[in-house]
Amino acid sequence: MDFTEVVKGRYSVRGYENKPVEAEKLQAILEAARIAPTASNRQAFKILVIDTAANREKLQKIYSREWLIEAPLAICVCSIPDETWVRGDGKNYSDVDAAIVMDHIVLAATAQGLGTCWIAAFDAKAARELLQLEDRWEPVVFTPLGYPRANNPNRPKKSLEQLVIYK
Repeated sequence: MDFTEVVKGRYSVRGYENKPVEAEKLQAILEAARIAPTASNRQAFKILVIDTAANREKLQKIYSREWLIEAPLAICVCSIPDETWVRGDGKNYSDVDAAIVMDHIVLAATAQGLGTCWIAAFDAKAARELLQLEDRWEPVVFTPLGYPRANNPNRPKKSLEQLVIYK
């Protein structure tokens, strides 16, 4: 699959088959995350790969949608704000770095024929407690990871003219 096909083929999957993710596909996805660009190449993040079957109750307390635990795996990207590059005006890039890492995960998963769905509306306090995160780790985003059962909804996107300003 070429890059344009991957980008156009990605969508928010909200239904998963009961089929495991092959180890080599997971490793390819994690490698894509590892090489993601981060501010000043600090790589101030951690990736949690969570077996949904073994952690159903915990995951349902973190995010209650059933389709999260339909997938065989869930992934959480955490930032480490005190290790992240900070711009001169005080802007900490930890959330930006975590978003880039998750985007690499999402696109690599699409290239492998797997589905994901960006989840930001989770209970961060529950995630911190139930996943026993280190105090300095900030859970930023989750995604299920598995084979899609649902079809691409083809949601409309704004035109380039609505989004791009040339100066």
